Amino acid sequence: MKGKITALFLAFLFVVAALGPVYAQAQEGDVIVVLGQDLSEADKDKLRENFGVTKETPTVEVTNAEEYQYLGNYMPAEKIGSQALSSARLRYLAKGSGIHVETSDKIRYITPAMYKNALATAGVEDVEVYVDCTMNVSGSAALTGLLKAHEASTGQPISEDIKQVANEELVVTSSLSDSIGAQEAADLIETAKVAIAENAPKTKEEVRSIVINVAGDLNINLSPDQEDQVVNFLDGLRQVDIDWAAVKDQAGDLVGQAKDYLSSEEGQSFLAGLRDAINSFFDWLMGLFN
Repeated sequence: MKGKITALFLAFLFVVAALGPVYAQAQEGDVIVVLGQDLSEADKDKLRENFGVTKETPTVEVTNAEEYQYLGNYMPAEKIGSQALSSARLRYLAKGSGIHVETSDKIRYITPAMYKNALATAGVEDVEVYVDCTMNVSGSAALTGLLKAHEASTGQPISEDIKQVANEELVVTSSLSDSIGAQEAADLIETAKVAIAENAPKTKEEVRSIVINVAGDLNINLSPDQEDQVVNFLDGLRQVDIDWAAVKDQAGDLVGQAKDYLSSEEGQSFLAGLRDAINSFFDWLMGLFN
C-alpha cells in the first residue's frame, strides 16, 4: 500500500512538472511601487505620498548593485553614482491601453519616451508609470526597478538578455539625446526598431542600412561614432528573443495617442493657432507685394 501511495505521489509530481510553471497575472488597476534603496525613510514616505499610495501598497526596492549589474557595461560610473534613488509607481491598465509614462521635474536625464521604448523592448505592456524622486537625479535606477516590479507583479521572469538590452537601449538613447535632442533620439531608436521588426535583417550591414535610411527619413545627422553606437545596439537587439510584434504594436499605440491628442480640445486649439499663424504669415508676405 505504501508503495502505491509513493508511486501515485511521484506521478502527481511528474504531471505538475509537465504542466510547467503557472504564473500570477497582474490585474487591471493593480499598483506596485519601486523605491530606491538608498533613500531615507522620510524620503520614501514623501514619495509614497507623491504616488498616492500607502506602506501597504506592494513595493520593491532597487539597489545600486542592481544598477551596476544592468547599466555598468553601458553607462559611466559617474552617471550611475553610488546610490539608488529614483523611484516609480507602476499601475496596470486594461489590455490594449499601451504604455504611458510621466516623469517629475526631479528626473533630469531620462525622458518619458526613453522609459517607454525600453519597457516595450522588455515586453511590458498596458501600464501607467510615474517616475519621481525627492532630489534631482538622472533616473537610471527607475528602469531596473520597474522591470523588477513587473516580474514581482506577474510572477513572470524577464530573461537576463532582455533586461540587458532594455537598459542598454535607455543608455544609448539618452547618450544620443545630448547631441541630437531627446525626442529625436527616442524617435530614431523606435523607428529603427520597427524597421527591424518589419524587415528582419540578417547581418550587421543590413542593420546599418536601416539606421542610415531611418536617420535620413527623420532628418537626423549622426556622426560615424553615433552611427556605430546605434548599429551595435540594434544588431545585438535583433539577436535577442524579444516580442517583435509587440514592438510594432507599440509604434501603433504612439500613432493612436497622436490622433487622440489632435482630436482633443487642446489639440484642436493647437491646430487653430497653427492655422492662424500660417494665415498671418501669408497675409504679411502678400503685403510686401502690395
